[in-house]
Amino acid sequence: MGNPRETIVFFDGYCGLCSEVVDFLIVRDHARKLRYSPLQGETAKNLLSESEREDLDTMILVRRGGDLDSIQKLKKSDAALASLQDMGGLYGALASAGLIVPRFLRDAVYALIAKNRYRIFGKRETCRLPSPEERALFLP
Repeated sequence: MGNPRETIVFFDGYCGLCSEVVDFLIVRDHARKLRYSPLQGETAKNLLSESEREDLDTMILVRRGGDLDSIQKLKKSDAALASLQDMGGLYGALASAGLIVPRFLRDAVYALIAKNRYRIFGKRETCRLPSPEERALFLP
């Protein structure tokens, strides 16, 4: 299933916006700190609860430590900001500044976007497939 020390971004594999976010992160994550897996995939089945996998409106970021018992899960705006923080630089600074906004406000905006994402950005017939160059970044 990959390196026991890793950060995984779980996303709705059918969502156009979610795929665009993954593309954005891949291009900017020069240190290759992040891995990606659809909520509909095998890795999600192994690391997330059924209710977490079924909530396709929620991005989930999982940080696994050296031992498999050390798992941190972040959801919604916390997950989005943490993925940017992991990249460091300007994106990390902007994400850190975003944490000043109270979570209930950030998550309200997140929920509004998530609720309308298929209508605005479309829904794919199949999960996003990685290109050959991206394949090592994706978990099943």
